[in-house]
Amino acid sequence: MKKLLPILLCPIVWLLILQCTTNKEVDLIVYNANIYTVDSSFSQVQAFAVKNGVFVDIGTTQEIRDKYIAKEEFDAEGKPIYPGFYDAHAHFFMLAELLEQVDLNGTRSLGEVIEKLKAYQKAYPDKKWITGGGWDQNLWEDKTFPTKDSLDKYFPETAIFLSRVDYHAALVNSKALEIAHVDSAHVVEGGLIAADSIGMPTGLLIDNAMQLVSQHIPDPEERPLLLGLRRAQDSLFSVGLTSIVDAGLTLEQLEYLKKFYQQDSLKIRDYAMIAGNPNSIEKYIKEGFYESDRLSIRSVKLMADGALGSRGACLLDHYHDAPTRGFLLHSPQEFDQVIKKLANSDFQVNTHAIGDSANRLMLDTYGKYLKNGKKRRWRIEHAQVIAPADFSKFAQFHIIPSVQPSHATSDMYWAEERLGPTRIKGAYAYKELLKQYGKLALGSDFPVEHFNPLYGFHAAVARVDKTGFPNGGFQTENAITREDALRGMTIWAAFASFQEKKRGSIERGKDADFVVLDNDIMTAELPDLRLIKTLRTVIGGETVFHR
Repeated sequence: MKKLLPILLCPIVWLLILQCTTNKEVDLIVYNANIYTVDSSFSQVQAFAVKNGVFVDIGTTQEIRDKYIAKEEFDAEGKPIYPGFYDAHAHFFMLAELLEQVDLNGTRSLGEVIEKLKAYQKAYPDKKWITGGGWDQNLWEDKTFPTKDSLDKYFPETAIFLSRVDYHAALVNSKALEIAHVDSAHVVEGGLIAADSIGMPTGLLIDNAMQLVSQHIPDPEERPLLLGLRRAQDSLFSVGLTSIVDAGLTLEQLEYLKKFYQQDSLKIRDYAMIAGNPNSIEKYIKEGFYESDRLSIRSVKLMADGALGSRGACLLDHYHDAPTRGFLLHSPQEFDQVIKKLANSDFQVNTHAIGDSANRLMLDTYGKYLKNGKKRRWRIEHAQVIAPADFSKFAQFHIIPSVQPSHATSDMYWAEERLGPTRIKGAYAYKELLKQYGKLALGSDFPVEHFNPLYGFHAAVARVDKTGFPNGGFQTENAITREDALRGMTIWAAFASFQEKKRGSIERGKDADFVVLDNDIMTAELPDLRLIKTLRTVIGGETVFHR
């Protein structure tokens, strides 16, 4: 029996050894890295372990490699690693559409626009509609708004719809107006049909007037739509984005997203806002929240006004360069009613507000109905022009400023012309907004701006464009620190979407979303920030992009 005992014990001993090894088995170990965890103390570590799509441990390279056995190991060779980048305000469907349309970003004249349209028509001669986006008359020598005359000359039988860079104005031709039965410059609530000297449409449509024509553009079919979203997703992965806020989707678009995510056809994490208006909000409230691993629908986006570049932003006083104050897209009474309804629901409210009048109205209306602002986390999207007396309301009512730093460096060439030397001081005031609320949710507003989050990071901390203009920076008193900028595109963006316990930092138990860059954005020279490349993007422990 004594000789038999060791033989009997051997399987037990081996079983204990195997159990011990199994307990320490993980899917991935990343080591020899410079990891910015973006936790509460902004700590840096060398390594972490991932299992079942979450971070299970972090520490030194020796600690993690001694403690765990992994199916896959990744030696970062000293490269910097950050939580997956989170774009707090974006337009996924619009980016997918633009990738299939005529991209007019950076065009320097209407003539260049025409040439791009002619090239597109040559490539796709059977298309009955040509759509595009990205033109900005502020970049042209002639800064007046274009008209349909040139479009009519070259495209008499093809309908043309060209969104301005801010997507708050569009240039259309006579064929598009004919299809939409728009034959006069009549009044449109919350919009404008620009007219010539005899009252006929010039082809320029602003804000709500755009819908008169856009509703006639054929919707993409399901498969091309999915392929377009995948193509857009690949572009986002290539710059380190793992999560986005989809700022305003129709019910049809939301249903497509639900279907695509249920089929595992999309991987990027999407916090989708319902595009709401005062007339349809009841329908959204009844449907309630939708939550899955990659898709969340629990907020409503309202539109208070238009954009500064197209003079649709609603200002307290006249534009400095035009006898107009812009306009609201709905009446104050309508906004009051819808905010009251939403305050009695569980939905988060996020409102596009550009002008100081629109911001004041929405801040005051939020404050009127919010009973627990800190818990509700309602947001102002853009918060672009704020009157001095209104900054404190972000703190008073616990309203999150959701801003896009690239807007400051895109608009700075002409913003003072619109606002004047005094009012411009309350525009793009990110440091002051941070001081008030204590957090900023940072996004890009793509495709209005480029989707690369490092462009926004650069704009936030340097306040210059890609060429380094202006020397010394634009209103640098409102630049923010690199640490705050990184928090804004990770943990604070997650907080603004009720997701800070799941993602936004590299901590035990959180989703293993992270990005590896070829240079450290926390220490690189300012001119080099926009040149830094993404080496690897990982979502839930799965590599979705690598260079």
